[in-house]
Amino acid sequence: MLRKNIKYLLIACTVATSLLLASCASGPSVRTDTAANTNFSGYKTFSFMAEPATDSAGYTSLITQHFKDAINNEMTALGYKYSETNADLIINFNSNVENRTEVRSTPSASINYGYYNYRRGIYAGFPIFANDVDTIHYKHGTVNIDVIDSVKKQLVWEGISEGTLKNSDLKQPKQAIAKVVGLIFQQYPTQPTAKP
Repeated sequence: MLRKNIKYLLIACTVATSLLLASCASGPSVRTDTAANTNFSGYKTFSFMAEPATDSAGYTSLITQHFKDAINNEMTALGYKYSETNADLIINFNSNVENRTEVRSTPSASINYGYYNYRRGIYAGFPIFANDVDTIHYKHGTVNIDVIDSVKKQLVWEGISEGTLKNSDLKQPKQAIAKVVGLIFQQYPTQPTAKP
């Protein structure tokens, strides 16, 4: 009877752990903010900051180019046109990756039978309770996209995405950047224009 109860307990713990891990494995969180009383239909063109926040060494990095490509695709899909000069909107972006550590403690129990675990049968086991401690190291990323009214010199929309980076994100940054930029622009205040 005791073994049957332990078996059910282990199955229940496995299912609960699986559900917990599945809920933690969701994608990045995205939040946006829009300036009050902004009429986005009045904007037709966009450009990028002369020196985006991802460039600090005086040259355009590959990360910057990946962001520009992804944002250009999203803005074009929304019906905006890229313009080097006199653009209605100026776009700035930034990314940050930091190392984080999480310590998780999980209660556990083991059952021993008999003296030195060799006498089975009529001897009942007793539980020994302990905590399993796991230390997890991971990378956490933040992407921030600012859309600025070039005439007013005022931020009109901001999109931020935060989440845990997977190894595939680090190995293929262009695809990871395109994906997160797409997620952020899903919350942009205007819908893509229909093409005739």
